[in-house]
Amino acid sequence: MSAYRADNVRHIRASAGEPMRQSVVASSAITIDKLTKRFPLPGAEENFVVLQDISLGVDEGKFVSIVGPSGCGKSTLLNVIAGIETYDAGSVIIHTGSTRAGAEPRIGYVFQSPRLLNWLTVENNLHFVLEAQKVPRQRWRELVARNLEMVGLAGQERNYPLNLSGGMQQRVAIARALAIEPDILLMDEPFSHLDAITARKMRLDLMEILQRAKPTILFVTHDLSEAVFLSDSIYMMSTKPARIFKRVSIDIPRPRRPEDTVILDLEKTLVRDFFSVVEAND
Repeated sequence: MSAYRADNVRHIRASAGEPMRQSVVASSAITIDKLTKRFPLPGAEENFVVLQDISLGVDEGKFVSIVGPSGCGKSTLLNVIAGIETYDAGSVIIHTGSTRAGAEPRIGYVFQSPRLLNWLTVENNLHFVLEAQKVPRQRWRELVARNLEMVGLAGQERNYPLNLSGGMQQRVAIARALAIEPDILLMDEPFSHLDAITARKMRLDLMEILQRAKPTILFVTHDLSEAVFLSDSIYMMSTKPARIFKRVSIDIPRPRRPEDTVILDLEKTLVRDFFSVVEAND
């Protein structure tokens, strides 16, 4: 699903010879600097601080994960980047070298649940976002066919979401997000509602899909194993309020297998780091 734009999320396109702000390098897709987000509390004089001084960067074409405990503000951060939520301090800069003339970056969003329109067919769910993004109608057939084939759902165009399994519905949601040819793909715990076997297969399939689609990805999860397997780098987030306390580069060659010992060893190290910070904040 495409995201909405908030006025305080800045979109910057690079032009040949155009000087960029020092904090934004040419390869950066997302730059967040000292971001703070507060929510009002009914009857309270002070607002609740959800995100405090969050700084991170995502380079173009990279898979970056944010890992943190449930309820720490990871989804809120994605919503701020998407422009669905505003923020109180700091800056969010979306930078792209998109070749679409005069276009702002396209942001695809895959939510925890598929959020499909159950009264529309699978192909019409994709048509819905293509129309919203003003993609030329003559390209719809090609984009629907290519992205449903990419997620393994060729032949399901005329089916309805309620006739599909949970895993198949989430595949439609991924195809829908990819159909707009996003510069940036936001994924908010997209496999958390699936059973363990289906989720494992979806992670493997996602890696194959993204080798072809190649968007920049910011992926939210509370599963360190998932993050290590999928990511090029990981930002680890604490809570009360949420802060980034560690960034880890994952220098493990692809393709990867979940049972690789180097992945398991790194996961164990990060689990220790994560719980030491969480326990210190309790």
